[in-house]
Amino acid sequence: MILYVYGTGCAAGDLIDEALPAENVTAFVEREGGGCFLGKPVITLEELAQREFDLLIVAGRDAERVENACASLGIDASRLLFLRNHMKSVDRNRSYGKARILFGDAFTERLRDSERLIRAPLWTDRERIVGPGSDNDYVRLKTLEAICGRLEHVPGAAAELGVNRGGFARWINELLPDRTLYLFDTFTGFDPAESRDCGEGFREAHRSTAVGTVLTALPHPERAAVRQGLFPKTASGLEGERFALVSLDADLEESTLAGLRFFVPRMSEGGYILLHDYNNPKLPGVRSALERYESENGRLPAVPLCDINGTLVISV
Repeated sequence: MILYVYGTGCAAGDLIDEALPAENVTAFVEREGGGCFLGKPVITLEELAQREFDLLIVAGRDAERVENACASLGIDASRLLFLRNHMKSVDRNRSYGKARILFGDAFTERLRDSERLIRAPLWTDRERIVGPGSDNDYVRLKTLEAICGRLEHVPGAAAELGVNRGGFARWINELLPDRTLYLFDTFTGFDPAESRDCGEGFREAHRSTAVGTVLTALPHPERAAVRQGLFPKTASGLEGERFALVSLDADLEESTLAGLRFFVPRMSEGGYILLHDYNNPKLPGVRSALERYESENGRLPAVPLCDINGTLVISV
């Protein structure tokens, strides 16, 4: 079988580590081709459309865009296998013409909710967090929106440790446009020593980033303060800084522990830390790091989320 994989991020890395050896993949596909991923070339959908193949495995969040692009290129849907965002609820309303006449556009759009299996909260700004990938992490993103709404009188900067391609930093920057956003990452992948027991696909997926990629994703890049390198060395000089919001997404135990040790004492009263992957069975080091921190400093007030990767919200 001639196989291609769309995506060079975490989903593709997990696929290779868990189910599909890289040698079975002809090439990887991205919106912009070029370069290699796990030793295989990266091509565009336009290039793929000119080739013979049996299956394109879509290992990315932006399933709807990929589906539409494939349709426009004449790639039959029977040759697509989506790993994420492939489940849809069905709208029983076949037409909204009469509703628009009766209720007007604003009310009708409230009926035409996005296709997800949970209802949008009544309080939320439906136009604030939208776009590619937003539905894939809906619970965490809407929690972020709610938290940011409580920070009006909480002083301090925002920060993310473990930025990767900037998917979550983009929304912090959107919701807190007037705050400095510190971005801590190597932007070249994990520390080889700390990640030596991780799968190659997982490690390679986190190498596929760059400072420029992240800054391009931010709506207010002028508010970003990039701290590139290994943490906590990159926090040097920030010992007196205060933080209102921190996304701690370091994935691995020692880096997560270093993040907790640095940020928790520097949080403003009323601030929050979002500890990503706390309940993720694939990354047990995150929970271990918190347990080690709490054994040293006492239990932190926290609430677990039912999002995809098991975020823990720590309130300070």
